Amino acid sequence: MKLSAFGEKFTSNSGILSLMDDLGNALASGEEMIMMGGGNPAHIPEVESAFKRRLQRILDNHDEFVRLIGTYDAPQGEKHFIEALVKLLNNRFGWGLTTDNIALTNGSQNAFFILFNLFAGTYSDGTTRQIQLPLAPEYIGYADAGLSQNFFSATRPDIELLEGNLFKYRVDFSQLELGEHTGAVCVSRPTNPTGNVITDDEVARLDAMAQAQKVPLIIDGAYGQPFPNLLFTPATPMWNPNTILCLSLSKLGLPALRTGIVIAREEVIKALSGVNAILSLSPNSAGSMLALEMIRDGSILSLSDNVIRPFYQQRAQVAVDHLRQRLAGYNFHIHKPEGAMFLWLWFEGLPISSLELYSRLKARGVLVVSGHYFFPGMEEEWQHSHECIRVTYTRSPAEVQRGLDIIAEEVIRAFNEGGA
Repeated sequence: MKLSAFGEKFTSNSGILSLMDDLGNALASGEEMIMMGGGNPAHIPEVESAFKRRLQRILDNHDEFVRLIGTYDAPQGEKHFIEALVKLLNNRFGWGLTTDNIALTNGSQNAFFILFNLFAGTYSDGTTRQIQLPLAPEYIGYADAGLSQNFFSATRPDIELLEGNLFKYRVDFSQLELGEHTGAVCVSRPTNPTGNVITDDEVARLDAMAQAQKVPLIIDGAYGQPFPNLLFTPATPMWNPNTILCLSLSKLGLPALRTGIVIAREEVIKALSGVNAILSLSPNSAGSMLALEMIRDGSILSLSDNVIRPFYQQRAQVAVDHLRQRLAGYNFHIHKPEGAMFLWLWFEGLPISSLELYSRLKARGVLVVSGHYFFPGMEEEWQHSHECIRVTYTRSPAEVQRGLDIIAEEVIRAFNEGGA
């Protein structure tokens, strides 16, 4: 079968395809596999109960049921949800949004595919531009979203070593350059895979640089504020007309319903809605309908602040403590868990690659993600990128502990055997 350049690109191997294949095949196989690789949120009883009650009310109301399954939304998305979200965000943050500032997509992955290709790639005048990632590692799902080659440029971060086997990435502004080659700047906050939260000062500096270059600053807030608010450190949310803020309902507990939210100036929303119409006619209604009442009454905020965030923060601390105990005396570091639902583990001087470690762990029934996938746009080779893995702690405490035990055993074996 002869494929176009598009076809060849999107049927070739990619990190996100490998990850999703692993997850799907493991679930379908029936084998006992400890799933510590993907970003599927935990099943939190209070959250699931809230959505069950809302779903039952929809089923009991014929008009709402028809809106859920039997009516196309506009390409911009479910209008009642957008209206309610505008009110919520303006009341919470005073951003002065209107309904022309928000559009929905079929998941964040879909939103970033559209946004990235709106601002990067080949322009009509023949010039090319890139998405600038201020620091890598960054989200694995970005890496293959571009329709052209050399789509990303990434800057190596500063590494700050902290007490207790912790470290933190910081934007190295001395190396970060924007120019005619820059189409947009993008950063996730908190960051997938590391749990890093760039500081308010870093956000302000990135915003100033983007505005000076007249390119948008895209902030991926899928794990951030105001929901699901998986932030374990103080951080101020930011939006202005030069910012494109992307939110999601996935980490709130609705990953299967694929609901992405884009907050941007009117011209961006019009462009994104146009692409929505071409690619999928309109976004699906399921996620926005299920979350609508929570948006209207603000309970989505209390659920995030009082249930979801504490749940993950406690799980993160337990996992960190367990690894410190199991790997005491070995050269390992954990990125300071400031948010999201992952631990980013750095085994400095590991005699084997992170991909080999992934393979050994998979053979023992533990799925993680090799760190080398998370460095799109990094031109120079960096050994550090082959010494890290991403681990999620969203499974049951017993599964997580067993998975961490196996990870520790394989890391210790690799260090002791020197990779043999």
